[in-house]
Amino acid sequence: MSEELVFQIALELIPGVGNKGTKQLLSYCGSASEVFRSQKSKLLKIPGVGDKMAEAIKHASPFKEAESILMSAEKIGSEAIHYTNPAFPKRLKQAPDSPNIIYKKGAGELNPKRAIAVVGTRKATEYGKRITDKIIADLSSLNVTVISGLAYGIDIQAHKASLKNNLPTIAILAGGLDRIYPSVHKKYAEEMQQTGAIISESIPGTKPDPHLFPARNRIIAGMTDATIIVEAAAKGGALITANIADSYDRLVFAVPGDIGHTHSEGTNKLIATQRALIYTGVEDLIYHLNWDVNNKNEPPKVMPELTEAEQSIYDLLDENQNPLEIDLIAMKTQIPINQVASHLLSLEFKNLIKSLPGKKFGLV
Repeated sequence: MSEELVFQIALELIPGVGNKGTKQLLSYCGSASEVFRSQKSKLLKIPGVGDKMAEAIKHASPFKEAESILMSAEKIGSEAIHYTNPAFPKRLKQAPDSPNIIYKKGAGELNPKRAIAVVGTRKATEYGKRITDKIIADLSSLNVTVISGLAYGIDIQAHKASLKNNLPTIAILAGGLDRIYPSVHKKYAEEMQQTGAIISESIPGTKPDPHLFPARNRIIAGMTDATIIVEAAAKGGALITANIADSYDRLVFAVPGDIGHTHSEGTNKLIATQRALIYTGVEDLIYHLNWDVNNKNEPPKVMPELTEAEQSIYDLLDENQNPLEIDLIAMKTQIPINQVASHLLSLEFKNLIKSLPGKKFGLV
């Protein structure tokens, strides 16, 4: 049992510290153990740390509870992974509200080359199930890890199709890893651990209460490059995941459905309001995520001649992994926004950039 990990979990147990406070403390103190060893006067010099938090840290004794949590995790064959651990999902770490610790069971890699979330309604239609199977089958040759929530409907269909097509798949749970929900999906949760994993931010023994599911959805969105919504009603967990993914500047795709059908209202509205790209096939993912799946024998792309302003915008987009809004492009390049719009259009004509929902732009 790692002593530092005990301190890391102990820090999580102190009321009032929270995710943001924990990251702030660690950035200034260097380690969780040093946080507890620091004098109150030193803690008070850290931005965001007030007298109440400093007092709570100095008088806290959560170490036995932290050890108990670690022992429980080990007992069920899981491991606790702190965000300072290189094994922690790097995509998730970029999210502003990322958990500090996750619990994992399974041999799967949490930082795969490509990761896609496939989610949707719990009351999937035959159309939705068929489309989900097609999406996963098309991904099978592209070295993709499929992430979902193990729920009824589209989620479990995505997991089952991944197992069938020998794709690693990861399920994000709301409760503890020893509280598989729904229990009828336990066999799939066990099977996916051979090449994938099950993950939760909840400590072992935590019941999957309703309020934990929206928080679970942010992990699904945060661990992936893009989220595909297959079927969704006007309200529901899938749309929450879509909104979170968009807030993280991750791409959202929606599968169009029958007009007027309840389980297509959400996906059709996402497309109509330009909050999601329409998903028509795996080529959409390849194009918008810039996946390098071209024939290696193809000649290299010749870079067209660019003006100084166009080069500045292109370099900025090249440096950023995520698409940028036009206002941010103007601010970072110091080019007037009315001129930026013209340069962006020129770069689009030269097939170097593409416009995306939310008035954002990224490289082709």
